[in-house]
Amino acid sequence: MYESFYNLQGRPFQLTPDPRFYYSSRTHKKAMAYLTYGLNQGEGFIIVTGDIGTGKTTLVRHLFDTLDRNEFIAAMIVSTQLSAEDLLRSVVAAFGLDAQAEDKGQLLARLERHLREQYKMGRRALLVVDEAQNLSNAALEEMRMLSNFQEGDTALIQSFLVGQPEFRERIFVAPELEQLRQRVIATHHLEPMEREELAYYIEHRLKLVGWDNDPCFTAEAVEAIYNHSAGVPRRLNTLCSRVLLYGSLEEIHTIDENVINTVVADMSSDTRPVVTTSSARPTMQPPSTANDATIPLEGQSKEAEEMEGRLEKLEGMMKSQDETLQKLTNIMAQLAAGGSKGDDD
Repeated sequence: MYESFYNLQGRPFQLTPDPRFYYSSRTHKKAMAYLTYGLNQGEGFIIVTGDIGTGKTTLVRHLFDTLDRNEFIAAMIVSTQLSAEDLLRSVVAAFGLDAQAEDKGQLLARLERHLREQYKMGRRALLVVDEAQNLSNAALEEMRMLSNFQEGDTALIQSFLVGQPEFRERIFVAPELEQLRQRVIATHHLEPMEREELAYYIEHRLKLVGWDNDPCFTAEAVEAIYNHSAGVPRRLNTLCSRVLLYGSLEEIHTIDENVINTVVADMSSDTRPVVTTSSARPTMQPPSTANDATIPLEGQSKEAEEMEGRLEKLEGMMKSQDETLQKLTNIMAQLAAGGSKGDDD
Protein backbone atom coordinates (compact mmCIF):
# COMPACT_ATOMS: atom_id res chain seq x y z
CA MET A 1 0.00 0.00 0.00
CA TYR A 2 2.64 2.57 1.04
CA GLU A 3 4.91 1.71 -1.90
CA SER A 4 2.72 3.56 -4.38
CA PHE A 5 2.19 6.56 -2.08
CA TYR A 6 5.95 7.07 -1.64
CA ASN A 7 6.80 5.94 -5.21
CA LEU A 8 8.91 3.04 -3.97
CA GLN A 9 9.74 0.01 -6.10
CA GLY A 10 9.37 -2.47 -3.27
CA ARG A 11 9.19 -2.92 0.48
CA PRO A 12 12.42 -1.68 2.05
CA PHE A 13 11.82 -3.14 5.50
CA GLN A 14 10.45 -6.59 4.76
CA LEU A 15 11.07 -9.21 7.46
CA THR A 16 12.07 -12.03 5.10
CA PRO A 17 15.90 -12.31 5.02
CA ASP A 18 17.11 -10.94 1.70
CA PRO A 19 20.85 -10.66 0.95
CA ARG A 20 20.11 -7.74 -1.39
CA PHE A 21 19.35 -5.63 1.70
CA TYR A 22 22.45 -6.72 3.61
CA TYR A 23 23.95 -3.79 5.52
CA SER A 24 27.54 -4.01 6.66
CA SER A 25 27.25 -2.73 10.21
CA ARG A 26 30.32 -2.96 12.44
CA THR A 27 29.25 -6.23 14.00
CA HIS A 28 28.26 -7.78 10.64
CA LYS A 29 31.52 -6.63 9.05
CA LYS A 30 33.44 -8.35 11.83
CA ALA A 31 31.37 -11.52 11.40
CA MET A 32 32.09 -11.52 7.65
CA ALA A 33 35.80 -11.13 8.41
CA TYR A 34 35.71 -14.27 10.56
CA LEU A 35 33.75 -16.21 7.93
CA THR A 36 36.21 -15.16 5.23
CA TYR A 37 39.08 -16.14 7.50
CA GLY A 38 37.48 -19.54 7.93
CA LEU A 39 37.14 -20.00 4.18
CA ASN A 40 40.80 -19.13 3.71
CA GLN A 41 41.78 -21.66 6.37
CA GLY A 42 39.77 -24.32 4.56
CA GLU A 43 39.09 -26.39 7.65
CA GLY A 44 37.50 -26.40 11.07
CA PHE A 45 34.29 -24.83 12.34
CA ILE A 46 33.26 -21.18 12.52
CA ILE A 47 30.51 -20.35 15.03
CA VAL A 48 28.37 -17.22 14.68
CA THR A 49 25.71 -16.49 17.28
CA GLY A 50 23.26 -13.67 17.85
CA ASP A 51 19.98 -12.90 19.54
CA ILE A 52 16.71 -13.27 17.64
CA GLY A 53 16.42 -10.73 14.85
CA THR A 54 20.07 -9.62 14.69
CA GLY A 55 20.45 -10.64 11.03
CA LYS A 56 22.19 -14.03 11.21
CA THR A 57 20.37 -15.56 8.24
CA THR A 58 20.80 -12.45 6.09
CA LEU A 59 24.52 -12.56 6.88
CA VAL A 60 24.79 -16.17 5.72
CA ARG A 61 22.87 -15.53 2.53
CA HIS A 62 25.10 -12.55 1.80
CA LEU A 63 28.10 -14.84 2.27
CA PHE A 64 26.65 -17.27 -0.27
CA ASP A 65 26.25 -14.45 -2.76
CA THR A 66 29.95 -13.61 -2.47
CA LEU A 67 31.22 -17.15 -3.08
CA ASP A 68 32.93 -18.07 -6.34
CA ARG A 69 30.86 -21.00 -7.62
CA ASN A 70 33.86 -22.29 -9.52
CA GLU A 71 35.70 -22.65 -6.23
CA PHE A 72 32.93 -23.63 -3.81
CA ILE A 73 29.82 -25.73 -3.61
CA ALA A 74 27.70 -24.45 -0.74
CA ALA A 75 24.67 -25.81 1.05
CA MET A 76 22.59 -24.60 3.97
CA ILE A 77 20.20 -26.44 6.24
CA VAL A 78 17.92 -24.96 8.87
CA SER A 79 18.07 -27.19 11.90
CA THR A 80 15.13 -28.51 13.84
CA GLN A 81 15.24 -31.24 16.48
CA LEU A 82 17.09 -33.72 14.25
CA SER A 83 18.61 -37.02 15.24
CA ALA A 84 22.15 -37.71 14.09
CA GLU A 85 20.95 -39.80 11.13
CA ASP A 86 18.25 -37.30 10.17
CA LEU A 87 20.90 -34.58 10.16
CA LEU A 88 23.03 -36.67 7.84
CA ARG A 89 20.09 -37.13 5.48
CA SER A 90 19.49 -33.38 5.52
CA VAL A 91 23.14 -32.70 4.64
CA VAL A 92 23.06 -35.22 1.79
CA ALA A 93 19.86 -33.68 0.40
CA ALA A 94 21.23 -30.14 0.78
CA PHE A 95 24.07 -31.02 -1.60
CA GLY A 96 21.51 -32.23 -4.15
CA LEU A 97 22.01 -35.94 -3.56
CA ASP A 98 19.47 -38.71 -3.03
CA ALA A 99 18.89 -38.92 0.73
CA GLN A 100 17.11 -42.29 0.55
CA ALA A 101 19.25 -45.20 1.72
CA GLU A 102 18.87 -48.40 3.68
CA ASP A 103 21.47 -47.47 6.24
CA LYS A 104 23.72 -44.69 7.43
CA GLY A 105 26.78 -46.23 5.77
CA GLN A 106 25.27 -45.79 2.31
CA LEU A 107 24.53 -42.14 3.01
CA LEU A 108 28.09 -41.49 4.19
CA ALA A 109 29.56 -43.26 1.17
CA ARG A 110 27.34 -41.30 -1.20
CA LEU A 111 28.29 -37.98 0.39
CA GLU A 112 32.01 -38.76 0.50
CA ARG A 113 32.03 -39.82 -3.15
CA HIS A 114 30.36 -36.55 -4.13
CA LEU A 115 32.82 -34.46 -2.09
CA ARG A 116 35.80 -36.23 -3.69
CA GLU A 117 34.38 -35.65 -7.16
CA GLN A 118 33.99 -31.94 -6.40
CA TYR A 119 37.53 -31.81 -5.01
CA LYS A 120 38.92 -33.26 -8.25
CA MET A 121 37.16 -30.43 -10.10
CA GLY A 122 38.83 -27.89 -7.83
CA ARG A 123 35.81 -27.09 -5.66
CA ARG A 124 35.54 -27.17 -1.88
CA ALA A 125 32.34 -27.91 0.01
CA LEU A 126 30.86 -25.47 2.52
CA LEU A 127 28.00 -26.45 4.80
CA VAL A 128 26.12 -23.84 6.87
CA VAL A 129 23.74 -24.95 9.60
CA ASP A 130 21.28 -22.24 10.63
CA GLU A 131 19.43 -22.40 13.97
CA ALA A 132 22.21 -24.68 15.20
CA GLN A 133 21.01 -24.35 18.81
CA ASN A 134 18.38 -26.97 17.90
CA LEU A 135 21.00 -29.64 17.19
CA SER A 136 21.41 -32.36 19.76
CA ASN A 137 24.90 -33.20 21.00
CA ALA A 138 24.69 -36.44 19.02
CA ALA A 139 23.94 -34.47 15.84
CA LEU A 140 26.84 -32.12 16.56
CA GLU A 141 29.13 -35.11 16.96
CA GLU A 142 27.91 -36.29 13.56
CA MET A 143 28.94 -32.91 12.17
CA ARG A 144 32.41 -33.40 13.62
CA MET A 145 32.68 -36.81 12.01
CA LEU A 146 31.89 -35.31 8.60
CA SER A 147 34.88 -33.01 9.03
CA ASN A 148 37.07 -36.13 8.96
CA PHE A 149 36.54 -36.47 5.19
CA GLN A 150 39.93 -35.54 3.75
CA GLU A 151 42.00 -35.75 0.61
CA GLY A 152 45.60 -35.91 1.81
CA ASP A 153 45.91 -33.04 4.29
CA THR A 154 42.95 -31.09 2.83
CA ALA A 155 39.48 -31.17 4.38
CA LEU A 156 36.73 -31.99 1.87
CA ILE A 157 34.02 -30.15 3.76
CA GLN A 158 33.97 -27.14 6.07
CA SER A 159 31.08 -26.15 8.35
CA PHE A 160 29.77 -22.88 9.73
CA LEU A 161 27.36 -23.13 12.64
CA VAL A 162 24.93 -20.24 13.17
CA GLY A 163 22.62 -20.03 16.16
CA GLN A 164 21.30 -18.21 19.18
CA PRO A 165 23.52 -17.27 22.16
CA GLU A 166 22.79 -20.42 24.16
CA PHE A 167 24.38 -22.50 21.40
CA ARG A 168 27.86 -21.09 21.96
CA GLU A 169 27.44 -21.53 25.71
CA ARG A 170 26.54 -25.20 25.23
CA ILE A 171 29.41 -25.81 22.80
CA PHE A 172 31.98 -24.63 25.33
CA VAL A 173 30.48 -26.38 28.35
CA ALA A 174 29.35 -29.88 27.32
CA PRO A 175 32.14 -32.43 28.07
CA GLU A 176 31.02 -34.70 25.22
CA LEU A 177 31.71 -31.91 22.69
CA GLU A 178 35.40 -31.55 23.57
CA GLN A 179 36.58 -32.91 20.21
CA LEU A 180 34.30 -30.50 18.36
CA ARG A 181 35.57 -27.58 20.47
CA GLN A 182 39.12 -28.36 19.43
CA ARG A 183 38.14 -27.84 15.80
CA VAL A 184 36.47 -24.46 16.29
CA ILE A 185 38.85 -21.90 14.75
CA ALA A 186 36.80 -18.72 15.35
CA THR A 187 33.57 -17.47 16.92
CA HIS A 188 31.66 -14.21 16.75
CA HIS A 189 28.54 -12.92 18.49
CA LEU A 190 26.37 -10.49 16.51
CA GLU A 191 25.42 -7.45 18.56
CA PRO A 192 22.56 -5.00 17.88
CA MET A 193 23.32 -2.11 15.58
CA GLU A 194 25.00 0.91 17.12
CA ARG A 195 23.05 4.15 17.49
CA GLU A 196 25.04 6.14 14.95
CA GLU A 197 24.58 3.43 12.30
CA LEU A 198 20.80 3.53 12.22
CA ALA A 199 20.33 6.55 9.93
CA TYR A 200 22.66 4.96 7.35
CA TYR A 201 20.83 1.64 7.66
CA ILE A 202 17.43 3.25 7.00
CA GLU A 203 18.80 5.23 4.05
CA HIS A 204 20.55 2.13 2.65
CA ARG A 205 17.34 0.12 2.63
CA LEU A 206 15.22 2.92 1.20
CA LYS A 207 17.65 3.64 -1.64
CA LEU A 208 17.50 0.01 -2.74
CA VAL A 209 13.81 0.49 -3.60
CA GLY A 210 14.16 3.79 -5.43
CA TRP A 211 13.70 6.23 -2.54
CA ASP A 212 13.89 9.89 -3.54
CA ASN A 213 13.85 11.56 -0.09
CA ASP A 214 10.13 10.88 0.33
CA PRO A 215 9.42 10.28 3.13
CA CYS A 216 12.03 12.25 5.04
CA PHE A 217 13.04 10.98 8.49
CA THR A 218 14.07 13.67 10.97
CA ALA A 219 17.02 13.13 13.32
CA GLU A 220 14.58 12.98 16.25
CA ALA A 221 12.57 10.28 14.44
CA VAL A 222 15.70 8.17 13.90
CA GLU A 223 16.59 8.56 17.58
CA ALA A 224 13.09 7.44 18.58
CA ILE A 225 13.30 4.44 16.25
CA TYR A 226 16.57 3.39 17.85
CA ASN A 227 15.18 3.81 21.36
CA HIS A 228 12.18 1.63 20.58
CA SER A 229 14.06 -1.04 18.61
CA ALA A 230 17.30 -1.16 20.65
CA GLY A 231 19.17 -1.46 17.35
CA VAL A 232 17.86 -4.97 16.59
CA PRO A 233 17.34 -5.15 12.79
CA ARG A 234 14.13 -7.20 12.85
CA ARG A 235 12.52 -4.93 15.43
CA LEU A 236 13.38 -1.75 13.57
CA ASN A 237 12.23 -3.30 10.26
CA THR A 238 8.88 -4.08 11.86
CA LEU A 239 8.61 -0.57 13.28
CA CYS A 240 9.67 1.18 10.07
CA SER A 241 7.19 -0.85 8.01
CA ARG A 242 4.38 0.26 10.29
CA VAL A 243 5.64 3.85 10.17
CA LEU A 244 5.52 3.89 6.37
CA LEU A 245 2.05 2.37 6.40
CA TYR A 246 0.82 4.96 8.90
CA GLY A 247 2.50 7.75 6.96
CA SER A 248 0.79 6.74 3.72
CA LEU A 249 -2.61 6.49 5.38
CA GLU A 250 -2.20 9.92 6.97
CA GLU A 251 -0.46 11.37 3.87
CA ILE A 252 2.65 12.32 5.84
CA HIS A 253 5.88 13.11 4.00
CA THR A 254 8.04 14.12 6.97
CA ILE A 255 8.42 11.41 9.60
CA ASP A 256 9.12 13.02 12.96
CA GLU A 257 9.32 11.85 16.55
CA ASN A 258 5.57 12.28 17.08
CA VAL A 259 4.84 9.91 14.20
CA ILE A 260 7.16 7.29 15.66
CA ASN A 261 5.61 7.57 19.12
CA THR A 262 2.10 7.32 17.67
CA VAL A 263 2.98 4.15 15.74
CA VAL A 264 4.75 2.64 18.77
CA ALA A 265 1.66 3.28 20.90
CA ASP A 266 -0.49 1.68 18.20
CA MET A 267 1.79 -1.38 18.06
CA SER A 268 1.74 -1.63 21.86
CA SER A 269 -2.06 -1.78 21.77
CA ASP A 270 -1.76 -4.94 19.65
CA THR A 271 -0.65 -6.82 22.78
CA ARG A 272 -3.17 -5.37 25.23
CA PRO A 273 -6.05 -7.45 26.65
CA VAL A 274 -9.13 -7.65 24.46
CA VAL A 275 -12.43 -6.75 26.12
CA THR A 276 -15.40 -8.93 25.25
CA THR A 277 -18.95 -8.69 26.56
CA SER A 278 -21.39 -11.39 27.57
CA SER A 279 -24.90 -11.46 28.98
CA ALA A 280 -23.47 -11.44 32.49
CA ARG A 281 -20.63 -8.91 32.60
CA PRO A 282 -17.50 -8.03 30.61
CA THR A 283 -14.62 -10.53 30.79
CA MET A 284 -10.94 -10.04 30.09
CA GLN A 285 -9.25 -12.16 27.42
CA PRO A 286 -5.44 -12.60 27.59
CA PRO A 287 -3.35 -10.96 24.86
CA SER A 288 -1.96 -13.00 22.00
CA THR A 289 1.76 -13.80 22.05
CA ALA A 290 3.96 -11.33 20.19
CA ASN A 291 7.31 -12.15 18.53
CA ASP A 292 9.59 -9.54 20.05
CA ALA A 293 7.68 -7.75 22.83
CA THR A 294 4.90 -8.57 25.24
CA ILE A 295 3.48 -6.71 28.19
CA PRO A 296 4.98 -8.00 31.47
CA LEU A 297 2.60 -9.94 33.70
CA GLU A 298 2.52 -7.20 36.28
CA GLY A 299 1.70 -4.70 33.52
CA GLN A 300 -1.09 -6.94 32.30
CA SER A 301 -2.51 -7.18 35.81
CA LYS A 302 -2.38 -3.41 36.32
CA GLU A 303 -4.01 -2.73 32.97
CA ALA A 304 -6.68 -5.32 33.67
CA GLU A 305 -7.48 -3.69 37.02
CA GLU A 306 -7.68 -0.26 35.41
CA MET A 307 -9.93 -1.60 32.67
CA GLU A 308 -12.17 -3.29 35.20
CA GLY A 309 -12.44 -0.02 37.13
CA ARG A 310 -13.42 1.88 34.01
CA LEU A 311 -16.00 -0.76 33.13
CA GLU A 312 -17.51 -0.62 36.62
CA LYS A 313 -17.82 3.17 36.38
CA LEU A 314 -19.42 2.82 32.96
CA GLU A 315 -21.86 0.23 34.26
CA GLY A 316 -22.72 2.56 37.16
CA MET A 317 -23.38 5.44 34.80
CA MET A 318 -25.54 3.25 32.57
CA LYS A 319 -27.47 1.98 35.58
CA SER A 320 -28.06 5.57 36.78
CA GLN A 321 -29.24 6.57 33.32
CA ASP A 322 -31.59 3.58 33.21
CA GLU A 323 -33.09 4.58 36.59
CA THR A 324 -33.53 8.20 35.44
CA LEU A 325 -35.20 7.10 32.22
CA GLN A 326 -37.47 4.79 34.16
CA LYS A 327 -38.52 7.66 36.44
CA LEU A 328 -39.21 9.90 33.43
CA THR A 329 -41.25 7.13 31.86
CA ASN A 330 -43.34 6.76 35.01
CA ILE A 331 -43.92 10.54 35.20
CA MET A 332 -44.95 10.67 31.54
CA ALA A 333 -47.31 7.76 32.09
CA GLN A 334 -48.90 9.51 35.09
CA LEU A 335 -49.31 12.76 33.14
CA ALA A 336 -50.85 10.90 30.27
CA ALA A 337 -53.26 9.13 32.58
CA GLY A 338 -54.23 12.47 34.21
CA GLY A 339 -54.87 14.09 30.83
CA SER A 340 -57.03 11.21 29.72
CA LYS A 341 -59.11 11.49 32.91
CA GLY A 342 -59.61 15.28 32.32
CA ASP A 343 -60.87 14.61 28.79
CA ASP A 344 -63.36 12.07 30.12
CA ASP A 345 -64.74 14.64 32.61
